Amino acid sequence: MKILVLNSGSSSLKYQLLDMDSTTVLTTGLVERIGESIGAVRHKRFPGSPKEESFSYEMPIKDHAFGLTKVMDLIVAKDTGVLENISDVDAIGHRVVQGGDLFSQPMLVDDSVVEGIRKLIPLGPLHNPGHLAGIETARKLLPGVPNVVVFDTAFHQTMAPEAYRYAIPKEYYTELKIRRYGFHGTSHGYVAKQCAKLLGKPFSETSCITVHLGNGCSMDAVKNGKCIDTSMGLTPLGGLVMGTRCGDIDPAVIAFLASNKGLTAEEIDTILNKQSGLKGLCGYNDMRDIHARVSEGDADAELALKVFCRRVTQFIGQDLAVLGGCDAICFTAGIGENDAVVRQLACATLAPLGAVIDSDKNMHAPRGQAVEISAAGSPIKIFIIPTNEELEIATETLEVLRNQ
Repeated sequence: MKILVLNSGSSSLKYQLLDMDSTTVLTTGLVERIGESIGAVRHKRFPGSPKEESFSYEMPIKDHAFGLTKVMDLIVAKDTGVLENISDVDAIGHRVVQGGDLFSQPMLVDDSVVEGIRKLIPLGPLHNPGHLAGIETARKLLPGVPNVVVFDTAFHQTMAPEAYRYAIPKEYYTELKIRRYGFHGTSHGYVAKQCAKLLGKPFSETSCITVHLGNGCSMDAVKNGKCIDTSMGLTPLGGLVMGTRCGDIDPAVIAFLASNKGLTAEEIDTILNKQSGLKGLCGYNDMRDIHARVSEGDADAELALKVFCRRVTQFIGQDLAVLGGCDAICFTAGIGENDAVVRQLACATLAPLGAVIDSDKNMHAPRGQAVEISAAGSPIKIFIIPTNEELEIATETLEVLRNQ
């Protein structure tokens, strides 16, 4: 079973082709700068040998249809491909960021699903139009191949109203659907399932905290295999401090900026999404740059690191309280998987709560592997678990098809 996973954005298209019989990646790549005068295609194939072959092309890419057509050509071309014919693709799995409260599970695409995603554009104006372009293009280019959509928000649809409702007038919830949705759900779901395997427990009996730390950051509280709380909200802006996003702040800051700086709502939105977070605190949004600046005595960089880690600790404590304890805390994504300093600082004060990190295990953890970094006897295990959203999308796509 060959499944093509697509993550279609407004001006980009990420793809990965997986052989689900062996859960191996055959090809992966990125089409970027769609609609600009000069676009680019980055393509890598894994032809069943240790040798990886990478290819890069620059060309005008007028729309998603042209970009996806180019991807399909690369998948079957003699020099770059791994399939004899594009008809060998058995299914296409699509990442969709915003499923609102219309979609609580992956769905086989039909016209009603497309219209549902279209109706949710007001809740996902930056993402859903690009997703729709990818879905509609795939349906036209491969009309006989089933398409499945997997929603970032679906994993969080098990939250109770007391977890997802905001304390604002009810009419804004009923009319505009303003509530907490949460994002990175595909990553959180995958990591939580892998946690259950590491613990040797059924997923339905596993309770854990999944800590997704990258340029975007979020955290989930998972109780008996169900998400009961998440850090992001109506949009990916809420919760933890991120690369360029502020995370939780006093909502009155928005009105204060508007009245004192004469800024519009759109300008403030840009500041909070693209100029804040780590970048706002010290001028850098890449944690590797921040560590380098800290080593050179940069006080702003040191503050940014401390603020970031403190917020992670606070949310772990919050989730522990909501869960009433758990089996494990799982770090994942770019920073979570690779930054031992962040993990150490984030867990430094958790020992009284039952999560004791082993500094040596943490600092010498092998990269790219699921590994335990908690001290012997720690009541709550601490894991590093590499995320794999593409594999999770492909797995859920396969499950949908098998249940038809």
